[in-house]
Amino acid sequence: MQTTKTTTTAETARTAGPAGTKIGTGGAAAVPVFWLALLATPMAAGANAPVLILPDMARSLGVATSTAAWLVAAFAWSMAVGTPLLAGLLRRRGLRPTLHLSSLLLLSGTLLVAASPWLPLTLLGRAAQAAGSAGLVACAMNLAGTARRMGVISAGFGILGASGPLLGAQLSQAVSWRLSLSVSVVALLAVPVVTKYATALAPAPAPAQGRLDARGAALLTALVTALVMLPHAPVAALGSAAVAAAALALHVRRRPEGFVPLALLRRPVFVGSALLALVLSSSYFTLLFAVPGLLSDRAGWDRGAAGAGQLVALLIGSALSWLLAAGSARMGRAAVRAVLAGTGALAALLAAFAGWGPLLLAATLGSVFAATGANAVLSTYAASSAPEPQRPTAIGLFSLCYLLGGAFGPAVATALVIAA
Repeated sequence: MQTTKTTTTAETARTAGPAGTKIGTGGAAAVPVFWLALLATPMAAGANAPVLILPDMARSLGVATSTAAWLVAAFAWSMAVGTPLLAGLLRRRGLRPTLHLSSLLLLSGTLLVAASPWLPLTLLGRAAQAAGSAGLVACAMNLAGTARRMGVISAGFGILGASGPLLGAQLSQAVSWRLSLSVSVVALLAVPVVTKYATALAPAPAPAQGRLDARGAALLTALVTALVMLPHAPVAALGSAAVAAAALALHVRRRPEGFVPLALLRRPVFVGSALLALVLSSSYFTLLFAVPGLLSDRAGWDRGAAGAGQLVALLIGSALSWLLAAGSARMGRAAVRAVLAGTGALAALLAAFAGWGPLLLAATLGSVFAATGANAVLSTYAASSAPEPQRPTAIGLFSLCYLLGGAFGPAVATALVIAA
């Protein structure tokens, strides 16, 4: 039957290098998932490390806390922009050049963050860190191959993302906030091992045919930049996003095989998976920032109890998402989507109306379960729906949608707190 066929495709999908060269026919699955997780997941801890130490960072740099918050925005922007750009490099040039460039960006950005005494240079360092991390994440997701292995990576995102604020605070107190912002460099330990496995398992890919679609890449970058700025400058960003989206749509029609393939946008499985991931990610990041305040206001919990309770809920939800990923092949796509959408909706309802502390923690658990489960399972659906040469692009664009939730969520949570 068709359902069985498509589910099997999603479970056994392998990614492709330039011109359709497979990155390991069965070989991708032979790269140990531990190394793929180590390659990708330190980014989550590095992204969330500033949450509790922004005042310390601001004092050290001699700026206001609201100004130092641009270090968070710069990281989110660079992750969102860098993901499709480096996925495009992976598609055209293959794994080794992408790993090397990503490693260089991550290392140079970390050195800049560690040494820069000025905010502008520190912002540049954070942006370079995020772009390098985006490239490493794209490589790991393309090499994962199955929903089960993607589940390990996504659960790692959730666990390290949940631990990031506490880890950042501890490192800042013991050593320096600059060390807190450097934890993502741990991913470089996996680069030699992943490169060795991938090189041994697959021949070097041939260069992609045709010129790089620089205009398509620039228009997508402009659109993403406007969307990331939407919570900070709504009117200007909305107008810029509309113009960039219109220009990108016209360009895609003129060059359907360019940086944003038209065939991919016409596939309902890809579009539906990416949009659902965007919604669930936005909900998760909104609750991540809103629930601690709700625990204090509605349930009377102090900050320590709220933080500890949320950490436990995030860890449990992230671990449970791996079970969903592991069983997704047997469940079928419709059932997986129903579980994800239903859990995400229930989490949002609990956060909106619950006044009892454990129910608010259940909302956090449900939101992280739905978001990390979506990242694990829906990404394989999105990739398997694409023609094989376009699978790195499909994963890059899918990840872009998920990461936009990380840009929207904190702003939505802030607006809700102000409204309350």
